[in-house]
Amino acid sequence: SRKEFVRFARTPGKSLCTMNTNHCLLIATSLAILPTLASAAELTVIAVNKLQLARTSQTIELTKGQLQPLGAKELNTIHVKDATGKELLCQAVDTDFDAYRKADIVIFQADFAAGETKTFTATTGAKQVYTKDQFKAHGRFVRERFDDFAWENDRIAHRTYGKGLETWAGEPLTSSTIDIWSKRTPRMVVDEWYMVDNYHADTGDGADFYSAGPSRGCGGNGLWAADKLWTSKNFVNSRVLAKGPIRVLFELDYEAFDVNGMKVSEVKRISLDAGSQLDRFHSVCKPEKPGALVSGIGLKKTTGAQKVFDAATGTLVVWEPVAKNAGQQGLAVVVDPKSLEKGTEDKLNYLLLAKCGADNSATYWAGFCWDKAGQITSAEAWKKHVAEFAQGLASPIEVTVAAK
Repeated sequence: SRKEFVRFARTPGKSLCTMNTNHCLLIATSLAILPTLASAAELTVIAVNKLQLARTSQTIELTKGQLQPLGAKELNTIHVKDATGKELLCQAVDTDFDAYRKADIVIFQADFAAGETKTFTATTGAKQVYTKDQFKAHGRFVRERFDDFAWENDRIAHRTYGKGLETWAGEPLTSSTIDIWSKRTPRMVVDEWYMVDNYHADTGDGADFYSAGPSRGCGGNGLWAADKLWTSKNFVNSRVLAKGPIRVLFELDYEAFDVNGMKVSEVKRISLDAGSQLDRFHSVCKPEKPGALVSGIGLKKTTGAQKVFDAATGTLVVWEPVAKNAGQQGLAVVVDPKSLEKGTEDKLNYLLLAKCGADNSATYWAGFCWDKAGQITSAEAWKKHVAEFAQGLASPIEVTVAAK
């Protein structure tokens, strides 16, 4: 059909205007398939770890633009294989939450040795359909538990609190803290723990040992002004942008709260990837009048905690006993050292203060480990992990994409 169209169009004395209806349909069909015929059958993806550190569970992101040569109408039809031909778990993610709700990146993961370069192949195929066992990250709004939002990956779990908890007669709490759920299984447990409603007891998979209360918990934030941390109430709305199997990504809305006499509202975007001990937080504030803002990101103070602050790497690391004699845990906050103002503390929290950008946003990472989970079992190992994590942020895996 394509050859016929080209031959007809080049025939002397013929014009597109004199063609009959069938020919017009032929032209329209041919034009519609020309981009597909010109599309690449597969793309080569080269990923380079420039650090002399082994790096596990590294998330590779491929943008819609990079994948365009494949001609895929939907990114959930993208498939990726490693150099041996093994198909890898992929996830299409909508990062901009626009009206079309279409994915704009595809992610997959790989482990890298120190200084290693890896090659992958991207193609199109059937729509990705996942089994329950493939999920390594998940999260959801839990209306039945007074508006919790809970999320997890194969290492850690969290929850934070919605408006319904503020007025619960049983145990009301007004706090935008980030809570910890300690788990020692790679399985997704959030739904199961809510279902049995016994998550304060460890029956083999872990439990909720942590009491965040009005503190910042594990990476909760606020705004620092007049030598004080000002914090919002509970979130009032949530949106899930991605729910696994590799990345959980969601947004929380916070109503305007007082910051030294000025009202400021906030939208917080949180993501957690499989294999990671730390979440990514991106907070966008909307003040009622212009002016420089300073974000305060905190870790709850506890008795017996060991604290290490390193301004050069923008890290705050804590190692502390878990309640109920349930072992030890490490907590951490990481910010871009260029935005860091200082480390400080208030009555409830150890804090890192970081300057917000011109758009009143702040990006940081926070998370934890539990020694009984078995991956990180000492204070030294936790400090090393956080230091290497910060190095990885400064030197992300470099990715190039080319048509074969």
